[in-house]
Amino acid sequence: MKIFEIYDNENVLSIGVLLYYEKEKTFIIELQEYLDEWNAPLLFSSLVKRGIYSVPRNLSLTWVQGRIIPPGRQNISSILSTHKLKEYDEMKFLEISEGRCSQDNMYIRKLEVIPPFLEERMNHNLLDCTPIGNHNLLCFFRDNTVKKISLTEFTTYTGIDKVLANDLLFKSCRLGTDGFYITFNNSIDIPSWTLYEKGQLVPIEYEDFLSFINNNLVDTSASCALLECSRQNLAYMVGQDQLHPAKENVKGNLYLKKDVLGNRW
Repeated sequence: MKIFEIYDNENVLSIGVLLYYEKEKTFIIELQEYLDEWNAPLLFSSLVKRGIYSVPRNLSLTWVQGRIIPPGRQNISSILSTHKLKEYDEMKFLEISEGRCSQDNMYIRKLEVIPPFLEERMNHNLLDCTPIGNHNLLCFFRDNTVKKISLTEFTTYTGIDKVLANDLLFKSCRLGTDGFYITFNNSIDIPSWTLYEKGQLVPIEYEDFLSFINNNLVDTSASCALLECSRQNLAYMVGQDQLHPAKENVKGNLYLKKDVLGNRW
C-alpha cells in the first residue's frame, strides 16, 4: 500500500489522504473532516456538504484520472517510452506529476504511515462481512463491534434493488479493499461507515454463525480461483506466512475468504 497526503498549496491546507493498493490497483481517498463545500476539491464538494468524508473508490479513481495523462492520448506510446513504462499505469503517472493539475493548486506528497485521523476512522472499517437470511448482513468491524444490518436500509444506493431481487447477486457479497466497503459482484459497493451507522448491535446466534462459516470458508480450489493462481503458488504463500489455513487437512486446507482476499491488496 502507498500513502499520500493531498495538499492544497494555495490555502496551505491538508485535504486528506490518498491510499493506493498495488495488487488490486485500487485508489481510496479519505478527506479531512474540517473541510467544507468551499475548500474541498470540487469533485467531492457535494459529498462534504452531506457530511461524507470517505470517497467511494470509483470517485477516487475519477479524481486521479483527472490529474494524469489519459490512456487514449494520441502519442501515449511515446510518453510510455519516455518514462520507461511497459504499460499504462495510473499510479506511476500520478507520482510523476505529483498529482498536480492546471485546474487547482493541489498536489500529493508521500507519507510513510497512515495519519492518526485516518487510523481512528479505520476502526470502523470492516474486518469481515457475510450475507445471512432475509437479506441481512452480519458485519464484523475492526473495533470488535458486530452488527446485523438489513440490506433494505440501502435501497437509495445504485444497484441495491438488483441485489435484493437476485439471490445469487446477494450471495456474491464480499469484503472490499482493506474493509473500506463491501461489494456485490465487485461492482455494487456500500461503504463501511454507513454500515456501521445503520447497523444494530446484536448477540451472535448459532444460525448466524453457521451462515458465516458457509459463506466465508473456502477450500484450496476456491482460494486459487479467487487469487487466480496455481496450487503451487498458494502453497508458497502458506510457506511464506502470507496466508494461514483456518483448518488443515491432509486432503486439503480451508481458509478464511478474507485472508485469501487480503493477498489481492
